[in-house]
Amino acid sequence: MTSNQNTTVCVTGASGFIAAHLVKQLLEQGYKVRATVRGTADKYPYLTELEGASERLEFVQADLLQEGAYDQVVQGCDYVMHTASPYIVNVKDSQKELVDPAVNGTLNVLKACQKTDSVKRVVLTSSLAAITDEPRNDKTFSEKDWNEKSNLKRNPYFYSKVQAEKAAWDYVEKNKDQCDFDLVTINPFMVIGPSLGPTLNESNKVIRDLMHGLYPVLMTLNWGIVDVRDVAHSHILAMQTESASGRYLIVNENWKMREMVSFLKNDLGCTDYKLPKIDLDSPFGTKIMHLLSYTQPSGNGTYMRSHIGQQMNFDNAKAINELGIKYISIKESVEAAVEDMLKWGHLKPRKANKMATA
Repeated sequence: MTSNQNTTVCVTGASGFIAAHLVKQLLEQGYKVRATVRGTADKYPYLTELEGASERLEFVQADLLQEGAYDQVVQGCDYVMHTASPYIVNVKDSQKELVDPAVNGTLNVLKACQKTDSVKRVVLTSSLAAITDEPRNDKTFSEKDWNEKSNLKRNPYFYSKVQAEKAAWDYVEKNKDQCDFDLVTINPFMVIGPSLGPTLNESNKVIRDLMHGLYPVLMTLNWGIVDVRDVAHSHILAMQTESASGRYLIVNENWKMREMVSFLKNDLGCTDYKLPKIDLDSPFGTKIMHLLSYTQPSGNGTYMRSHIGQQMNFDNAKAINELGIKYISIKESVEAAVEDMLKWGHLKPRKANKMATA
């Protein structure tokens, strides 16, 4: 740990779901952390109260979209973890609200890193969205795949992640003679688990919505799931593993909607919640849900049409073999997410819920 105290890691968007865990784990391993946030440090007690924060955590306010704003931020840092990016499903102007901020923010960080000789590696938080926006029964996805279907109208959030990651790789390639750092990307699937802060993240929200009756029917839907603590750990492994290179698909298991509901009901005792009861997990049900998708907001509707009825198959061997990551079980992750949402008040407490009354 002593050697790590001489190493400074910059984490952009440090208040975020993944980034907060990343800050926590870096501090636990003895690193100095320079965290970029939107507000002042007092707005983030869940970071300032972390063990080691008073000695080794520094907060910096920086506008990700202002060119040059990160020049001083990354000066003297050994590594940069770029996690900040907008996540909005339904938008009015996809280019302005999603794509431009994601791409320009990423490029601003890389340009700043190019101006200093201290940064050895940039670890970029990308996404499954940059690999595909459509599960396929006949396809196994890996780091070799790129999402070529998303655009400003079809899954615009997914498109923003594709464009941001491609822009990063293009920039590093075009400027390889002037860059003293290399680039590694982390591409997680659906990220769930406990949150260090009070904000409800979008993936935990899926579980919350299942329990609160926003999904009244069981659909032929499935998710590749990974624990937020594992995603944070994968960033650190990618930083620490000298031979790490390219992209890393970070995902543990695939769970069907039916499996998720069964676990919530039978294992966690969430019987007093409005879990889906109508069973449309069938070819006929899939046809019905595809028709109903056109009544949903554009972002939700597109997602339903591209995901319902398809199986998400993936090859996660690269991260396991090259980074040595070992995943937390999905059951443990779901239970932690539910406990956490109860703690923060995102879930309505119910008498029949074992964890709510424990």
